[in-house]
Amino acid sequence: MRREHISELVCAGGQHRLNLQEGAFEEQGDIKEGALTCVATCPTVPIRGSVPRFVPDSGYSQNFGEQWNHFRRTQIDKFNGTDLSKERFYSGTGWSPAELKGAKILEAGCGAGRFTQIMVDAGAQVYSVDLSSAVDACFANNGPRENLCVVQADLCRIPFRHHSFDKVFCYGVLQHTPDPHASFMSLIPFLKPGGDLAVDVYLKGWALEPYKSKYLYRPLTTRVPRHLLFRFLQWYIPKWLPVDTFIKRLPLVGRVLGMLIPCWNYHYLPLSRQQKTEWGILDTFDALAPAYDYPQTPESVTEWFTSAGLMDIRVRLGGNGVLGNGRTRPLPV
Repeated sequence: MRREHISELVCAGGQHRLNLQEGAFEEQGDIKEGALTCVATCPTVPIRGSVPRFVPDSGYSQNFGEQWNHFRRTQIDKFNGTDLSKERFYSGTGWSPAELKGAKILEAGCGAGRFTQIMVDAGAQVYSVDLSSAVDACFANNGPRENLCVVQADLCRIPFRHHSFDKVFCYGVLQHTPDPHASFMSLIPFLKPGGDLAVDVYLKGWALEPYKSKYLYRPLTTRVPRHLLFRFLQWYIPKWLPVDTFIKRLPLVGRVLGMLIPCWNYHYLPLSRQQKTEWGILDTFDALAPAYDYPQTPESVTEWFTSAGLMDIRVRLGGNGVLGNGRTRPLPV
């Protein structure tokens, strides 16, 4: 992190200012090691690997840190040679590169930084938060940059000043929190008047989808030690993926048969064989390991936006399930 980012941070227990302790190690403007202290009596916040750590460990999100650090570059456009993340970001949010330039954006749940790259490259001032050690992957992929600050913190205790962001972006996160609605509502105070919010969640429903089989297996897989599940998938996915591809390509019955055994399969994407295998391992683990998985209906997401008092609400099917956009009300003229 950089010194100019410190003024944007506050303690997780309130909106108290933080100061950098003497003795911090800096290199070319990047604070790599050090500590932040609160003007009140909140605990000291260590800085390790250029990232302020407001939480002691990953908690329920530990599996996300494991997967993103192991496959740190897999879904990053600049490393995999595609525009898949870029296309998903702009089509989902409806934002343009022009409006991102110079905008101050809170990214709630950065993972390895696949979308962080898109916003930073567009010239936005990006403040990325994640509960897990995935922050290390995000910083390694995208930092150090003057327009990027990566923080490890709880989504419901984000250590930034209220009403200070032009946009808040949260993809792939809410359904994996203990209370998706509460997590959604925790994002609203950080938007400026007239600020934009973009979120997505998994779709809740009974339609036959190849990936719904995870809910048959999750009662077991969420009890398996994460490192053992991860190792099993590293062994199993490369062997099963060709068979799964054959099954899912079968006319009429492929869609149903493809539900029987969980395997996230991206045979239709412009990726190499190795990349498809890595994506398969990564996303199958992402489906089977998280402690929480709470899909939502478009109606429930619409209610979230409405109850938050947002305007220009757009909720529709897309992305990983349900996409939602809204805007806080501007100040009266």
